Amino acid sequence: MVFGTFDGLHPGHLNFFHQARALFRENSFLIVSVARDKNVKKIKGESSTLSERERAKLIKKTRLVDKVVLSGLKNHLSHIVLEHPDVIALGYDQRVYVKNLKKDLEKAGLTIKIVRLKPYKEKTYKNHLLKSKKQK
Repeated sequence: MVFGTFDGLHPGHLNFFHQARALFRENSFLIVSVARDKNVKKIKGESSTLSERERAKLIKKTRLVDKVVLSGLKNHLSHIVLEHPDVIALGYDQRVYVKNLKKDLEKAGLTIKIVRLKPYKEKTYKNHLLKSKKQK
């Protein structure tokens, strides 16, 4: 399972999906959790360009993932408990949302391996960088 806003897909996101899937060569099943509009605004301080439903639809079209879900509205555990993944793969820059993730999972009685994925051209493929390039 991976998490993110995915406000417009770029090669960094696609690499993120490929890295997550590569954690298990056989029998891999990749679930993508799309951040809710309300949570994007709370975490990033601004709304996403695309709605949560539009972002989910965009990810489904890639065919790189097996399932797309919307994250929990009130907390980050509800949809994780429901999906019960074996592994949660985090992006190199995901810090705020996952600060207490391991502890929260343990409190919920879940044993889920957490791995951090490598960046892919992080100076190029970041949504805020891509947006600022468009504005120039």
